[in-house]
Amino acid sequence: MCGIVGYVGDKTAVPILMEGIKKLEYRGYDSAGIALLERGEMVFQKNAGKIKVLEENLAGKRFTATCGIAHTRWATHGEPNDTNAHPHTDESGRIAVVHNGIIENYRSLKKYLEGKGHTFRTETDTEIIAHLIEDNYDGDLLSAVRKALKRVEGTYGIAVVCKENPDEIIAARHGSPLVIGSGSGENFVASDVSAILRHTKQVVYLEDGELARVTPDGFSISTLQNVEVTPELQEIEWSLEQIEKGGFEHFMLKEIYEQPVALQNAQRGRLDFEDGMSRLAGLQLQLDELLSINRVILTACGTSWHAALIGEYLIEDLSRIPVEVEYASEFRYRSPIIPDGTVVFVISQSGETADTLAALREAKRKGATVLGICNVVGSTIARETNGGIYIHAGPEIGVASTKAFTSQIMVLSLVTLLLGRMRHMSIEKGRQLLEGIRNIPTQVQLILDNAEQVKRIADMYCDHNNFLYLGRGINFPVALEGALKLKEISYIHAEGYPAAEMKHGPIALIDENMPVVVIALKDQVYDKVLSNIQEIKARNGRVIAVASQGDDEIKRLADHVIYIPNVLYHLSPMLSIIPLQLLAYYIALNRGRDVDQPRNLAKSVTVE
Repeated sequence: MCGIVGYVGDKTAVPILMEGIKKLEYRGYDSAGIALLERGEMVFQKNAGKIKVLEENLAGKRFTATCGIAHTRWATHGEPNDTNAHPHTDESGRIAVVHNGIIENYRSLKKYLEGKGHTFRTETDTEIIAHLIEDNYDGDLLSAVRKALKRVEGTYGIAVVCKENPDEIIAARHGSPLVIGSGSGENFVASDVSAILRHTKQVVYLEDGELARVTPDGFSISTLQNVEVTPELQEIEWSLEQIEKGGFEHFMLKEIYEQPVALQNAQRGRLDFEDGMSRLAGLQLQLDELLSINRVILTACGTSWHAALIGEYLIEDLSRIPVEVEYASEFRYRSPIIPDGTVVFVISQSGETADTLAALREAKRKGATVLGICNVVGSTIARETNGGIYIHAGPEIGVASTKAFTSQIMVLSLVTLLLGRMRHMSIEKGRQLLEGIRNIPTQVQLILDNAEQVKRIADMYCDHNNFLYLGRGINFPVALEGALKLKEISYIHAEGYPAAEMKHGPIALIDENMPVVVIALKDQVYDKVLSNIQEIKARNGRVIAVASQGDDEIKRLADHVIYIPNVLYHLSPMLSIIPLQLLAYYIALNRGRDVDQPRNLAKSVTVE
């Protein structure tokens, strides 16, 4: 969602802050702003729109400030305009705050502050924080922030500066990620390490309820209860080159083409052919518990939820353990029943998704063993779960997830293999699955090598405003994900459906203007899918089929066929999704969309 960058050191702050918020553009935003401690005064500039608007308004101005904060906002309270953009200030303009998250009790706090004579200029909840700090400020900024936050309910990641404390940033976190970067004679605050990676790889992740006082010489961390915390520095593994486009037109296309490598990384060191099973170090402490489980819950949001649905097919079919898939956003609100013997997996690319974190904490409150599947080392989910597995996909910048999705499926396949071999799966079956897993990266590359065919189909159908995606069995969630990709980046209405359900409603929509994307692989439901295609053709629908290499029969029914290599049924989603990602990308490109930063969406959704 929103992005925060702070700098205090011996360099001019503006270039560092602007570079930092540009690195956070991928998260989604609608306005941007900056606050600087310039020659004893607080200087602001904030504008609705893209960062380039802010840059234009800063152009020609000379700044010497070595301390400042910057922000990209994704609106929650108040429309996107110059006034509601961050930073926000107290009444006197001496204290400035940038904030990610939502203050749930801001109305009552606003009423309280208005009763004390405070006047507000914006529609935001964030302005309340600045006024609360002002109300408690007596020269000690850290103490004032601590006292203010004790009254706040909700989620926040904040950075605060005050003109009377010119070499100091106060940062605090509750439910919204924040990281402190350690440098030499300079230090950083950011909501995402990508914003500061050019300057340091040494970071400390703030935990919920912690505050940091950051100066050029160092930083100290304490809790809301004023208990000192010993910082634990971590080394960031990603390189700056990994978060650049690398010659591709968009991050999304780059990340689609990175999938062979990402899938190799997800399986590297985890394939044990001798025993026909997977080795997952992050689950070693839970092996005894995994042996005795009788139920699995997979919970996630968006694309990760689609990966979870595939995980349900995998685990139930191959490990014979009952599985439930839950929307994380609904999980804690329906008082879920979690009996003994249940393991909960929470799945998130960023490891910071607010709804998924809430589900994690609800499951732990109910006594479940909670395991994580995420991409970002050191993220909140990685720290708060009992164990888990990193997908090792590398940084994913495009808002529409691609390589994280396939890497999540790869990890779920490895989890399935582990559970299956611990129970009833034969070593021969395990080795067969391992061989299929090992071949997946090469097979994905073969599909990418024929991307031009998908582009030609996209050129033909880019003007259509409705699409239907159909799949059966383990490829039904792939149909859901394919439709989501098209919606996310092209703004075309698309629905994913189980192919057999088409006749129970969606068939009414089919005519010559309705393209239907059908996943029709040579598997146990192939004949059923062919029947569904015939139903579409009988109503003049246009069929784009994703089919198994060598299938000539499908050519007689479908208008267009995209072939993928032959693959084990349970591993097929890692291949069948690739053409659908490409199709969405090329259609969005033809329609002139902002592929990497689609409207209204954010990469990491850190509010409910």
